[in-house]
Amino acid sequence: MRYDGRVESHHIAVVGAGTAGAAAAILLARAGHRVALFERVAVPGPVGAGITLQPTGQAVLARLGLLDEIAARATRVDGLLCRRPDGRAVVDLRYADLDPELYGLGLHRGVLFEALLVAARAEPRIALRCGVAIASTALADGARWLTGDDGARHGPFEVVVVADGSVSDLHASAGVPVRARPYPWGALWFVATDRGNTLTTDRRVVQVIDGPSRMFGLLPTGRAPRGDDLVVSVFWSIRADRVAAFRARGLAAWRPEAIALDPRSEPILDQISDIDQLAFTQYRDVRMRRWHGERIVFIGDAAHATSPQLGQGANLALWDAMCLADAFVDRGGVAAALAAYTAMRRRHLNYYQLATRALTPLFQSDSRVLGWLRDLTFPASRWLPPLRRRMVRTMAGLDRGIVRRAIPLAELRRLALPPGAPAAVSEARR
Repeated sequence: MRYDGRVESHHIAVVGAGTAGAAAAILLARAGHRVALFERVAVPGPVGAGITLQPTGQAVLARLGLLDEIAARATRVDGLLCRRPDGRAVVDLRYADLDPELYGLGLHRGVLFEALLVAARAEPRIALRCGVAIASTALADGARWLTGDDGARHGPFEVVVVADGSVSDLHASAGVPVRARPYPWGALWFVATDRGNTLTTDRRVVQVIDGPSRMFGLLPTGRAPRGDDLVVSVFWSIRADRVAAFRARGLAAWRPEAIALDPRSEPILDQISDIDQLAFTQYRDVRMRRWHGERIVFIGDAAHATSPQLGQGANLALWDAMCLADAFVDRGGVAAALAAYTAMRRRHLNYYQLATRALTPLFQSDSRVLGWLRDLTFPASRWLPPLRRRMVRTMAGLDRGIVRRAIPLAELRRLALPPGAPAAVSEARR
């Protein structure tokens, strides 16, 4: 969607070319701004494991004109099953319980990254600067300057958009209060070929939980960035301070434990020949009372990283990018636009940050009491339709609080219209 002629043009720096940064750069450029997009990696390429594109993320990608090509390499996901080792369901959510047209997309993170990067390179208003690591920012003469880790200065810019992840180098110098800390827990992960397409055909994200300290996840992940084989992402929950001991035990000790939780995983785990093939990611919690300061704004994980229990990271990042571009349409001046952005995002982000912090100890902790409480109460969603619908809305990325109205489904459908329909985001701004 383009807003040429409807918005005051600005010179904007975007730091970080991941999901939030690349999407924001594209949308801002299409709105008529001049954008410098900085990426620390000299030759960026696809990395990571699987993610779930929720209906909210899909709507933003449709607005970007990228949904069809991304969906072609994804696997449709119809729901989430979280069960105990004995097969009893703790959570069984299906998008159709909310609307038969809704679904998720299991996707390799690298596919999303490549599609956004190619689109950013194609925008004439974007100057992409790879291999430039930004270390700090400062105000001078009413503008923002950036300093690289090599001491080089870049600018001046009327606005800096920070999208360089949860361990942002700009947290310290932006003048915006932030609390960032690691979670004690994280996950080991591996991407394998789905031989026989067993998990892809099932079209569900499956998590097997044994108390709150053991969780084994399998996510259909579509096709990898290179090749046409269907793949699946394997996740194993683990405390960060136990990773070394886990690796010391070796593959032979862990593999039977994982297969016992989900026997379907055996052909998947057969593809792991060395325990070090399991990469470890530790989660971080980033909290900000407001996401903007003077001529600077934080989006994506740099603004609100959480644990991935609700699977919303990429989707919230895409929605951030859309709202930021729209804030400049509604409030052409920099200060007013950034304040409007924070106001637009507050309800949505606060809900998901609070919900994730509340849920994480139920699924990743050493408390047997919390595990027992979860297994006792969560199955109630199967026979309480209002509770089930709320849980599905939360899974789909639509909720904005217990008493506040969720993002309407009609809004997602309007967002998915072809470029040129400027009324598409009225509800998203509320």
